[in-house]
Amino acid sequence: MLSRAFRPMAQLGLAATLASGVALSGCQSILDSRYSDSLQPDQGSVRIQGLAQTVVVRRNALGMPLIETNSFHDALFALGYVHASDRLSQMVGLRLMAEGRLAEMAGPGVLEIDRLMRAVNLKKSAAVLYDSASPRMKKFFEVYARGVNAYLFRYRDKLPMDLAQSGYRPPYWKAEDSVLVFCLLNFGLAVNLQEEIAALVLAQKVGSDQLAWLLPTYPNEPLPFDEAEKLKGLTLSGQIPGLAAVNNAASQLASAHMLGVAASNNWAIAPQNSRSGKSLLANDTHLPLSMPSAWNFVQIRSPKFQAAGVSIAGVPAIVAGFNGKLGWGMTMVMGDNQDLFLEKIRRQGNRLYYQAEGKWLPARERQETFFIKGQRPIRETIYETRHGSLLNSVLGERKHPLQPLQLESGYGLALQTTQFEADQSLDALFDLSRAQSVEQAFEATREVRAMPLNIVFADAQHIGWQVTGRFPNRREGLGLMPSPGWDGRYDWDGFADPMLHPYDQDPQQGWLGTANQRTVPRGYGMQLSSSWFYPERYERLAQLAGSGKHDTRSMIAMQYDQTSPFVSKLQSMFAAPGMAKPLQKAIDALPAQERGKAREAYRRLMAFDGKLSASSADAALYGAFLHESARQIFLDELGPETSAAWLALVETAKQSYSAQADHLLGRDDSPFWNDIGSAEQEDKPAILARSLAAAVTFAETKLGSERSTWQWGKLHSYTWTNETSKLAPYMNTSQRAAINALKGYLDRGPYPAGGDHSTLNVSAYSWGQDFDTWLIPAMRIVVDFGREEPLIGLNSSGQSGNPASEHYADGIEAWRKGQYMSFPFQPQNLEKVYGTKRLILTPGK
Repeated sequence: MLSRAFRPMAQLGLAATLASGVALSGCQSILDSRYSDSLQPDQGSVRIQGLAQTVVVRRNALGMPLIETNSFHDALFALGYVHASDRLSQMVGLRLMAEGRLAEMAGPGVLEIDRLMRAVNLKKSAAVLYDSASPRMKKFFEVYARGVNAYLFRYRDKLPMDLAQSGYRPPYWKAEDSVLVFCLLNFGLAVNLQEEIAALVLAQKVGSDQLAWLLPTYPNEPLPFDEAEKLKGLTLSGQIPGLAAVNNAASQLASAHMLGVAASNNWAIAPQNSRSGKSLLANDTHLPLSMPSAWNFVQIRSPKFQAAGVSIAGVPAIVAGFNGKLGWGMTMVMGDNQDLFLEKIRRQGNRLYYQAEGKWLPARERQETFFIKGQRPIRETIYETRHGSLLNSVLGERKHPLQPLQLESGYGLALQTTQFEADQSLDALFDLSRAQSVEQAFEATREVRAMPLNIVFADAQHIGWQVTGRFPNRREGLGLMPSPGWDGRYDWDGFADPMLHPYDQDPQQGWLGTANQRTVPRGYGMQLSSSWFYPERYERLAQLAGSGKHDTRSMIAMQYDQTSPFVSKLQSMFAAPGMAKPLQKAIDALPAQERGKAREAYRRLMAFDGKLSASSADAALYGAFLHESARQIFLDELGPETSAAWLALVETAKQSYSAQADHLLGRDDSPFWNDIGSAEQEDKPAILARSLAAAVTFAETKLGSERSTWQWGKLHSYTWTNETSKLAPYMNTSQRAAINALKGYLDRGPYPAGGDHSTLNVSAYSWGQDFDTWLIPAMRIVVDFGREEPLIGLNSSGQSGNPASEHYADGIEAWRKGQYMSFPFQPQNLEKVYGTKRLILTPGK
């Protein structure tokens, strides 16, 4: 939920060598041998300056570490050292992305991401958060940084392949860098930034009158026509300089990191609903499919702190896990804690002005220098209004990517966020990891302001849920799309009282959980969001959690469940009194060949059990129908496939309940139920009939005419893509070729996938575009207080981010097959899991 494995790298020198002279079949052994000395040994003794006493590091079969120390100081120091040994490239990439300095390592192809991140100004956000942290917390971050630097010093001439070949020499880690990484993760939770940008792109195509039909709106909520009215009368087309560049940069950031990812399931079962009479908790965080995973498993044993679970390399914390008394996990609230404002701007002389309440005010100016690998540095100006930085003051259409941008007149796009507010969220999250009961967990989580999360926690006898974050009070509007910045009616008026943040404890139903659904009713006393994810994951969770008694086995079964409630909703729509006869009539009106295909699709979909297993033929046909229906409904108005408007619709469907789903289940009076390319006026039954026929044609084209060979997993697949490979599209032709030469070494897959965006075992794809999985449960944990050792978990890739490591990809099969690892807290069980190999870190001079 919190992050992506961001390892933007430029290993182009070696890649070029391989591309020209090395057979790929021998690539892996050659590279493993060449970079074997970049790997930390898993046994022996190492002297490290900065430790107070000896530290022991043991690893389980998947390379996940157990850190045993005699003090919390040494635990933090060793965690920094171990994080760097496992994920140095990832940590460097995270830091560069947060700073807006990727181009220093990867070249001009990623300069637009840097420009966007400089405008967002996470450096300022991190400074505010770090300055407001307690002296205790600052000390923790400093000790952790010294551990990272001990590793950097020791391996400064033995860097992993990506860093070594890029020529980039990472500077030493600072305490503030960890907060910067934290702020990057927090920014990634800003759920509807891309939606607001997409709304402007769509408005330029269909106008404000039809825009409301395309905005993410929950099934039982009225369409946001009032929200779309904000843009009525504005001449937007061509008047927002740099909009396409802002849209492209946000998409690049989303593909290289995460941005508004609707991520994760968590739930807790109360003692009365468990087989053991003690609580259970489960969490699986959904993040973009990446190599390595964003998550890094670790267990710490020290006299005053014990915990195991997932961490983020670069941040000294257990983010979700178990500490011997309490289990906790988190999902995205889908909180809307940022807004875009359209600003009227004009240039007078050497100054840029913007309009506010009838007056023209000078924009504040901030100078930023960009250092670019292989190019001269460039210096650019970022402008700020009363709402925040103008994203398009630095992002715009240039004839050359290094050309300075002159923002003259039209509209600016200002980003207002909650990220510059001081609080002690860092302390509160650490206190959560030390809480010994549900009551103490509530005390800690109520103080988390910087991140909008659904945190679920459990001790042996109680369960609880708390929404965290900071949510603006909007004077008017929903924040679903950009507001006129010159009109104070849409400004923020402080923040919602934290006492209004939703929570629950020991509910009568015997369980609680979240799955990015709308957690509060419309009209609730504060606005958490207007964008929620599809409700089906939560509906399936409620169906399973509320049935029978639970144990570890049933929790795992829920995490791997691939049944979609959307199928039965689709069947109900087909059979509804107002649809059944008109649909059959529309099918009968099709030409003979299409009529037969439509009847076949209708018959099979109506009999489909909704289980989206990779081997299912009916699941393949169902997926083909969803794909074709989206295109039949919207592509004529928003196309072609490469148009910004169509891509904007596809992108919003990845983040929130979408127009695609909304139209299938309802919206019978939508203006989009018509093919503008035909002479006649169509209606919903006619478009659905065409979609049914087209689904069979699509399946035949992709999977062959023999129905017995159809399988969902032949359309729908997982591919673990390294971050270097993900950057290839932003490189020049020779660089792309060089990176592609290494794909067999860096990437894994494809593997057949089951499920989709609506299943608990999520495997989302771009609805209407392709079937490549982009979102998965990036980790899974289960805490069962009825077991001697409550915590089990698994990652979605390997523990190491170094391709030369045996633990680079060994977690993939464990993840696919549900082979969870145990994290024992009883001393007598440690050796069973972690074995006898020990890496001993001793204090050195």
